[in-house]
Amino acid sequence: MRVLGVDPGLTRCGVGVVEGVAGRPLTMIGVGVVRTPADADLGHRLVVVEQGIEQWLDEHRPEYVAVERVFSQHNVRTVMGTAQASAVAILCASRRGIPVALHTPSEVKAAVTGSGRADKAQVGAMVTRLLRLAAPPKPADAADALALAICHIWRAPAQNRLQQAVSRAAQPVPRTPPTRRTAAGRLSPSPRQTPTPRRSPPPGQPSAAQQSPNTPHAPKGHPA
Repeated sequence: MRVLGVDPGLTRCGVGVVEGVAGRPLTMIGVGVVRTPADADLGHRLVVVEQGIEQWLDEHRPEYVAVERVFSQHNVRTVMGTAQASAVAILCASRRGIPVALHTPSEVKAAVTGSGRADKAQVGAMVTRLLRLAAPPKPADAADALALAICHIWRAPAQNRLQQAVSRAAQPVPRTPPTRRTAAGRLSPSPRQTPTPRRSPPPGQPSAAQQSPNTPHAPKGHPA
């Protein structure tokens, strides 16, 4: 599995590609940052982010794209820029038909370090160790992008099993006929109960409904 992790941002958008499967050593394919000039207008900066992500998609051909889920923060301006860069990454991947997964910062930290409250230094140290790098990637946005890719590789199998279980649970359960036990002790479908047809009396003989309960029956061979 090859995953492109994207740590969205307008000034610095971290990108990192990791390859591998859960339970086995992972390999870093590439890491970097897409930068935009802070003094440029918003439209131009978003175009630069799009071009940078498209270049990474063309070069590394990932099977999945993992993007950090935008969380509300105190700085509304920072949140808006992060959300806009995140939307660009999702658009670029979806346009190519590449599945996109969103992971919260706490999920990424817990997957990589074991603690959802780890700081950036701890995340960088664990990324360096897991990918067997000589030094932590710089800047921190690049390390966060690799952490996103690692998180998705490790969490994807469990998420797929959960989605399959939910899909099976949503399907209607076929109704099976009731069973009965045969003389040999085996179970077989119970036959459908059908009403027994009433037999008509012989000609000249009154039916059971016409007979009086107080009238005794005549012996056979003798008239009543």
